[in-house]
Amino acid sequence: MRRFTSLLSASALVLGFALSGAASAADTYTIDGAHSDVSFQVRHIVSQVRGQFDTFEGTVVMDAETPEKSSVNFVIDAASINTHNGDRDTHLRGEDFFEVETHPEITFESSSVRKVSEGKYQVVGTLTMHGVSKETTLPVEFFGAAKDPWGGTRAGFGVSTSLDRKAYGINWNAALDQGGFVLGDEIKIEINLETQLQVAEAKQADAKQADAKQADVE
Repeated sequence: MRRFTSLLSASALVLGFALSGAASAADTYTIDGAHSDVSFQVRHIVSQVRGQFDTFEGTVVMDAETPEKSSVNFVIDAASINTHNGDRDTHLRGEDFFEVETHPEITFESSSVRKVSEGKYQVVGTLTMHGVSKETTLPVEFFGAAKDPWGGTRAGFGVSTSLDRKAYGINWNAALDQGGFVLGDEIKIEINLETQLQVAEAKQADAKQADAKQADVE
């Protein structure tokens, strides 16, 4: 997964720069997994079961001046699903649900970004889950950017949406004696991301590389 996502992140960086027309017009952020979360909930008989994915990576290329030139790439390790119940998580990883051995990743790759209002965006892209790819529109909220105590820059993003699991071929259910089914079809999703600006690090790397070349010449 890490090899794939590294290539994905690099592709996002190149795409963002190409769209913007100049590298300086776009900022590249990578997800800080320690301060981010991807959670969901689904109806179970008469209540709600909550869970999360513990492992995910991604890149946001943000062009503040021209938002439509921004891009998002996001990858979730499907096997990292965690509902805090071992037997249930094993079932969710199996053939009735995510089939993680066959479909190890859930991915989202944007195709367009549109600013709706201040701090609100609609991001259209391809969501692939359980081997099924569909065009999806995600409502994204930009929480703002700030300097961190270590000299870096952080930016926050949030997504609150829902999807029909059956649209992605996740169909398992069980009938109840009194009518209805054990599980609901609608999955509510909450994503909160804290990301780290990578532009400064890239410039530092370029500077070090230039210094090394100069040293070789001397």
